[in-house]
Amino acid sequence: MRNKVEFGLPPDALFLNPWRDPGFKLLLEPEFIWRPMPRARIEGFAASAFGRVNQKINACIKSTKQQKTFSHAIEYNAVPVVLDSVGFRKSYVMARDRMILSGASATRLLNKYRWECTEAGFDGDVRLDGFFSACRDYNHGKDVPVYSGLLETNIDFAIECRNTFNYYHFVTESLSQLTLLDGLDFQGNIYFHFPNQEEKQRPFAQAFVTALFPEFESRVFFERAPKDYKKVLTAYDLIGAHPLMPQQDVEGIEKHATGDMAEEKGLSDVRFQATLAMNSVSSTVLALRARALRTVEGGDFSHLPRRFYVGRDTRQSRSRHMEGEDLLFDHLKLFGFEYVVFENLSPLEQVALMANAEMMISYHGAGFTNMLFANPDAYVIEIGTLQTAQARWGDFWPLANAAQCRYVNFFADFKSDDPFIEPIFGKDGIVPVFLSEQGTAQLMSFVVTVLGQYPKLSGAVSLEETARKVLQVGAGDHAVRLLEQHDDLVRDNSKLCLLQADCHKQQDEPKSELVALDRAFKADPKRWQTLVRMIWCANRCKRPQVIRWALSRLKADFPQRHDAFLGNHEWVRYVA
Repeated sequence: MRNKVEFGLPPDALFLNPWRDPGFKLLLEPEFIWRPMPRARIEGFAASAFGRVNQKINACIKSTKQQKTFSHAIEYNAVPVVLDSVGFRKSYVMARDRMILSGASATRLLNKYRWECTEAGFDGDVRLDGFFSACRDYNHGKDVPVYSGLLETNIDFAIECRNTFNYYHFVTESLSQLTLLDGLDFQGNIYFHFPNQEEKQRPFAQAFVTALFPEFESRVFFERAPKDYKKVLTAYDLIGAHPLMPQQDVEGIEKHATGDMAEEKGLSDVRFQATLAMNSVSSTVLALRARALRTVEGGDFSHLPRRFYVGRDTRQSRSRHMEGEDLLFDHLKLFGFEYVVFENLSPLEQVALMANAEMMISYHGAGFTNMLFANPDAYVIEIGTLQTAQARWGDFWPLANAAQCRYVNFFADFKSDDPFIEPIFGKDGIVPVFLSEQGTAQLMSFVVTVLGQYPKLSGAVSLEETARKVLQVGAGDHAVRLLEQHDDLVRDNSKLCLLQADCHKQQDEPKSELVALDRAFKADPKRWQTLVRMIWCANRCKRPQVIRWALSRLKADFPQRHDAFLGNHEWVRYVA
């Protein structure tokens, strides 16, 4: 029972409060706790063959954007810490018999605690809220203690692993922790502790350590938990301590949130922990990206493609092949795509592949971990389902934000007997993807357009859908070219003319935007909003004659709108 965690204990006896409890000291004072950083371009589109499924997907996308998407990503710091009387239990770490809330393992600990409370007939959220509130009150005005004195030269650095067979969890949560040893002149051994059976361990774990941290190669060991230490050095990812933090440490973070979260001081409510995590990036993940890119810099990787579709080697991964993959790849080959299996490439080849990628396409899976190494101009396209939109979309947001690439999701159908039945994750797991012919056409229209090879579309609806997607991912220049090549469909279509104006606006081309707005009004003179937008655009172009013309039309055709506009915008009177 040495590996057992007593989740039945009250939170105060189960979880460690670093501001109060012994056995925990920072090795270094953190330069920062959190700071905002730019968001990557992250978009999702419905690609089901069925209208009612698309409605659900679109509702999920809308809710995620409105309620879970921050205006900025958050970089959360991680620091090395010294622990006393340490126990590695399953995929968790404890000091002095209290569990440490650090990084992603903190979310798993809190979820496990909630489940255990539910089984025992308690309200876990109420218990946790009371515990964290008391901790924040106690921690107010205090600092976490910092280690003083000389650290033993032979102290071990130990890392908890969720497991050693899931590439995503190992790279983002465990391998990245090694970056905290940079600059420390660390001389001890390094241990990765995992809960799974040894036969489930995958060779990629050791391979990536060797490739990206060659200086530690002879001192790295993988050992199954449980493992005890009298004293050990490990990583502390501060996002796990967010609910414990006094207000002064998280002041202002809520202004980057949306929805109900924006009203919470410091987002301290544990209900928001998962949403905070999907919008955050650990400093260790950013450091791992930087180290990996330095490692491949200057190497000859000319044999690797820049456009590629990623499939799977079922010998090393759980098989969830996408139905429709062959048809999709047949189309992709026509545009220079190659078929790649990450498992068949060396670690450095995987890094270099993404560093030089123009576009990666695949279906949902751990391979998207390699988005961490993508260059900022890359398109990383994931094909998923309503299930991945609801439960897994945010998993890869931190990696997209770290890379600052364009992460685009097409949510298609379930590979199942009844595509309308939503799977239950606990029972069905992740259900494979079915990409229909319709979905393939939709995806290919987007792909070739952003690659600058514009398709000939047969109708205004498909043209608008494709151009709007392209605009949404920030490629307004390509959307403009697509619309220009379909001028016969655009010229008398107000919606398409307005879309063309939106594209020019994104490209900061106000004169071209004004021309498109003029065409939009001629196509639909009953739309007063177009006249108002023309006034604003003409003001940017310094075209007072256009402003006067638009105002006269507004006054003649929409007198109430004219009076309201003049009443709210005094500057227009001087132009008129």
